[in-house]
Amino acid sequence: MLKNRPAFASFSTGDIQAAKAFYAQTLGLDARIGKMEVLELQLAGGMKAIVYPKANHQPATFTVLNFQVPNVEAAVAELGQRGVRFEHYDLPGLKTDAKGICRDPGGPVIAWFKDPAGNILSVLEQ
Repeated sequence: MLKNRPAFASFSTGDIQAAKAFYAQTLGLDARIGKMEVLELQLAGGMKAIVYPKANHQPATFTVLNFQVPNVEAAVAELGQRGVRFEHYDLPGLKTDAKGICRDPGGPVIAWFKDPAGNILSVLEQ
């Protein structure tokens, strides 16, 4: 029934203006506030994500949005210059290096960071 239906991701924020500034200025996405103060993010391939305001927002404890990049190291360097701070993990089965990059041989090269609302995002190699 839903196989060929359009879909989009959505997650919340406590400050829609801070979210717009981060997604548009820091990440360079086409980010527009639309109806009902909902932030619409236009993503590659015609995909989109919606960030909606929520008074009692709690950050997601999991990755809400992944950006595929050709080179994680280059993406981490560029985003770092734009003020993005990458998460560091030292857990069983999940370790990142000094730059915040996980290079687990069983998974993708990936690095996680947070938006102003504390939601977890990532850049990962295609």
